[in-house]
Amino acid sequence: MLGPVETRSVSPVFVGREHESDTLHEALARAGAGEPQALLIGGEAGVGKTRLVEEFAAAAARGGAVVALGGCVEMGADGLPFAAFSTALRALRRELPDALAAASAGQEEELARLLPELAEQPAARGTGRPDEEGTARLFELTARLLEQIGAGHTVLLVLEDLHWADASTRHLLSYLFRTLRTGRLVVLATYRSDDIHRRHPLRPLLAELDRLRTVRRIELERFTRQEVGRQIAGILATEPDPAQIDRIFERSDGNAFFVEELAVCASERCADLSDSLRDLLLVRVEALPEDAQRVVRIAAEGGSTVEYRLLAAVARLAEDDLIEALRAAVNAHILTAAPTGDAYRFRHALVREAVGDDLLPGERSRLNRRYAEALEADASLVPADQRVLRLASYWYHAHDPAKALPAVLDASVTARARHAYSEQLRLLERAMELWDTAPAEVRARLRPVDYTEVYPLCGCDPATTPLRYLDLMAEAAVAGRLCGERDRAMKIIKRALRHLDDDHDPLRAAWFWIQRSRLVQAKAQGDGWQELARAQDLVRGLPPSEVHAEVLANVANWSMIHEPGPDAFSAAEQAVEYARMVGAQEIEMTARLTLGGLRVEAGDVDAGLAEMREVNRRTVADGIASVAGRSYVNLPSELESVGRSREAVPLLEQGIEYTQRFGRFDHEAYVWGNLAESLFTLGRWEESAEAACRSRRVGQSAKPRAFHARIRAELALARGELAKAAAHLADGRAYFGTHDCAPQHTLPLVRIAIGVAAGEGRLLDARAEAGRALKDGFPPGTQRYAWPLLLSAATVETRTAGLPATEEGRADALARIRRAAGALTVNVPVWLAYERWVHAELAYAEGSADPEDWAPVVAAFETLERPYELARVRLRLAEALLTGGEDGRERATELLRLSHAVAEHLRARPLADSAALLAQRARLSLTCAPPPRAPADPAEALGLTQRERDVLRLVARGRTNRQIAEELFISPKTASVHVSNILAKLGVSGRGEAAAVAHRLELFPGDPLTAPAPG
Repeated sequence: MLGPVETRSVSPVFVGREHESDTLHEALARAGAGEPQALLIGGEAGVGKTRLVEEFAAAAARGGAVVALGGCVEMGADGLPFAAFSTALRALRRELPDALAAASAGQEEELARLLPELAEQPAARGTGRPDEEGTARLFELTARLLEQIGAGHTVLLVLEDLHWADASTRHLLSYLFRTLRTGRLVVLATYRSDDIHRRHPLRPLLAELDRLRTVRRIELERFTRQEVGRQIAGILATEPDPAQIDRIFERSDGNAFFVEELAVCASERCADLSDSLRDLLLVRVEALPEDAQRVVRIAAEGGSTVEYRLLAAVARLAEDDLIEALRAAVNAHILTAAPTGDAYRFRHALVREAVGDDLLPGERSRLNRRYAEALEADASLVPADQRVLRLASYWYHAHDPAKALPAVLDASVTARARHAYSEQLRLLERAMELWDTAPAEVRARLRPVDYTEVYPLCGCDPATTPLRYLDLMAEAAVAGRLCGERDRAMKIIKRALRHLDDDHDPLRAAWFWIQRSRLVQAKAQGDGWQELARAQDLVRGLPPSEVHAEVLANVANWSMIHEPGPDAFSAAEQAVEYARMVGAQEIEMTARLTLGGLRVEAGDVDAGLAEMREVNRRTVADGIASVAGRSYVNLPSELESVGRSREAVPLLEQGIEYTQRFGRFDHEAYVWGNLAESLFTLGRWEESAEAACRSRRVGQSAKPRAFHARIRAELALARGELAKAAAHLADGRAYFGTHDCAPQHTLPLVRIAIGVAAGEGRLLDARAEAGRALKDGFPPGTQRYAWPLLLSAATVETRTAGLPATEEGRADALARIRRAAGALTVNVPVWLAYERWVHAELAYAEGSADPEDWAPVVAAFETLERPYELARVRLRLAEALLTGGEDGRERATELLRLSHAVAEHLRARPLADSAALLAQRARLSLTCAPPPRAPADPAEALGLTQRERDVLRLVARGRTNRQIAEELFISPKTASVHVSNILAKLGVSGRGEAAAVAHRLELFPGDPLTAPAPG
């Protein structure tokens, strides 16, 4: 647009920064090798951050890297959501159109929230229900996009002026810094450190990133006197006088930008130069012609970058006059052309701030009005994705409520569509601020359907009912919850409920009480039941509605977790019915999932699991990601509950893939936690520990961290690492908190506490822990957690036998355990197995060591895939057999060997030591002697039928039940029955052990496919 301009005042010599440049180039080299790099450059305004980045970017480009530059936009208090990322992605699209198209294929609609050009149609205004994890999904897709592009190209992504970043940009940058693991990527962000005051929103992010070892932080220092001299020489193109260097160094204090300003002023012999740095920044502005000064003042109020056509519309100068004014400002190094070539920005933000501060209040309002009027007259003056948000800012700062209110509400919708919930919340708070000052006729024209998503839940027609202040509060409360601003959301909800005290609107009030319940639980300030009970009271007796259905669904889900029973079942059934009547599919699926879980816990296992599988199938097929994600948590959890751990694992692996793909991160964390639990049950303890760690890393709330702590505590306890177990137990209790005592959280922790106390020899403390848990019995449907706890309590009592110090209260403790056991359900094999184990321990505690007590326990666990528990009960049976005399020594020896082998494999040191000690006392060897000569037909000696031999041969080949069924032309269920019979006859707990027995006994000597693998 303008011809070449002189750039004398910018030093052609890049001064200093050798160490910082080396760090940047080292990061670029490591990124080129496939290791993503994350860097932060901080420094005070004018210290030289931009120049360092420009030099580095130019060098990277010369080396073949693709440079994508984005800057955060200062719009008063209105940062544009994701502005820096949008600009950078736009640059990537220009440089690598094919690569970006391939990387975004199939996700264009979602990624268009960052780069609108990707979508053929603009984002929909809403579906009537807020997207709970839309932001997380967008972040994950952005990370994948960058990683995929970085697989084929070295990319330098630069985000400048992070101190102006909106909350969404900060959160996305944090996510990228934490999660990028592959790709030739350098993500570099700069910020002004002198702006980061104690309450600046960037401060927590910097503290968080400082804890990440993958993020390097560079702080630019001011120049030394020698460097100032070199900079002045470059600017003046001559060696400066030492006295001049001293004066400029003293006044600038080494700040590169001030050095430049002072050097230019000295070269132009500016008279009466003020000691005020602010005045220094205005010296060159005030030396401009009048039209140029006017244009500079207009540009200062327009934003960080102002488009030429918008500037022309506001300045209202003849085109030639405008161009001459811009030329003067550019030649004076006050303005510079933006990289896009169609806009202008201040060469340094300090000058823009000084010019803006010099404007009179009325002048600022008038300029904002003219910007807004120009933009209303011609929407094409700014990029389409910025128009609504910039218009809202201009009208707001023009102090015109009639225009500002609808503009701010439009901007809030745009922010919501981009999952920028922090910005949506701030805009809605601004709308509430404007509400009373806006004319009544303006408010009367506003409709909820245009501005809210949550309003349809309140039972009114949003197309004909005027927008109300309460609608804004509802929308703001949800936005606050979604962006993590829980305290702000809670304040809004409390204010709304006070408004509703004088306004009989039970549906709306019930809806706010639901939101309050969620926040109370999220903030660990209670279990949320009082709030739900208020909501239930408000809708009781009202006709079916979406709010009514949602209240009942929330009540049912809360009750399933805290107090399962008939009331929970009734609420779930009614929620399903009401949701169907009003067409609320998501609520219906949520309630059906809860209903299925309640059926399983009540003992109707097959019907409950079938219901949950159907919900999973429907929600995945229909794209109801929130419920589908939850189904991948709850269904495998119920499978684990009824002893079907191996069936749960592949479903959990599917759930991980699904929740990652759709950004359901808290659901993913719970899926990892459930996987850790099932892997622990199956004896895959190292994998279990890794899954628990993944749960902690992914989870965005405290409960996944508590789940991780619980699993690690169980592992440590089983391995005899009591100090670690106690530490993890304390973490688990802290994360679960004291305000939400759900049995699924508290009972496992009590069981671990009993185990830690017993392991440390504090038997009375262990008894007391158990006594507190058993005092009031167990809620119905909690047998999954209750049986293992009762077992721990009973095991403690076996250790107290004969100890005088523990005799007092022992009878009461045994009686409490018996009463509690008698009230629990046993109609599932795993629960029945635990029931037999508990009663065997109780009999042992009372002096009985009869093998007849333990043989049924071993038989029950031999049908389950729980190697650790099986090893423990085998040890108990071996002990009982050895107590009975010589007749049981051979069987006891085999049991001890199996138990010890499993304990050694799992590194379960207490169990291994107990087996070894018992063998030593009984003078038995745990080393297997050479097996006796096998009979002519060892399979027949084992009692295997011909069909069982055929099945075992395929098991030894590593076939699954389905593959066995296909090869033998039987059903998978029949194959499963045969496998179970084989395991029982071989006396082993799993398919691997069965295959090992087949190899050892050479049952199939002519079959090479069943031969042991080398090594």
